[in-house]
Amino acid sequence: MQELNFLTSIHTSTRRDYIARVNESNKGECALIAKQWGYDYWDGNRQYGYGGYRYDGRWRKVAEEMAAHYQLKPGDKVLDIGCGKGFLLYELTQVVPGLKVVGTDVSEYGLEHAKEELKPYLKLANATSLPFEDNEFDFVYSMNVFHNLYNYELMAALKEMQRVAKKNKYICIESYRNEFEKANFLYWQLTCETFYSPDEWLWFYNQAGYEGDYGFIYFE
Repeated sequence: MQELNFLTSIHTSTRRDYIARVNESNKGECALIAKQWGYDYWDGNRQYGYGGYRYDGRWRKVAEEMAAHYQLKPGDKVLDIGCGKGFLLYELTQVVPGLKVVGTDVSEYGLEHAKEELKPYLKLANATSLPFEDNEFDFVYSMNVFHNLYNYELMAALKEMQRVAKKNKYICIESYRNEFEKANFLYWQLTCETFYSPDEWLWFYNQAGYEGDYGFIYFE
């Protein structure tokens, strides 16, 4: 296991007004709407989520770095747990032509509005129960998903990720290193159910027998 932060450049490119997030909207109501994982979360007003999540090529650099690090090659089978609209999966197919990709998500809206090229390879499924065989994938990853699970769901999801991967695995999680980042995290998030420091996440990984790599993003 090693810490790898592929998403830092994307995460830090967004400017966030944490106080306005709380003061200028009914945060509780916005969170309830966001957790429906529908239009409002993906393409509605920014207070409910992405504020319009459209393909713009931002994931290309992440795909290039991941493909290089894990030495992905044509014919390898890749799974994205919590793929959303599939933009990162799509970029991986462009960086490594011939990849066999599969994505899962709990959002019917996200899957219905995914990249057209990927729709045949996307499935509605929960991370706690993946509809795949043991050791089915050469590389399995999940970006900013597991913190949306309740703590009692984490073990099952981590074990499922470990189960379906032959070897390489990667998880990225929202976390905090101090009280300032913790406050910003709480102000900004809409869908998180677990709020843990990096050491706590590593404890969960060890308890579940997860042996893959990991990364964190912070709200500085």
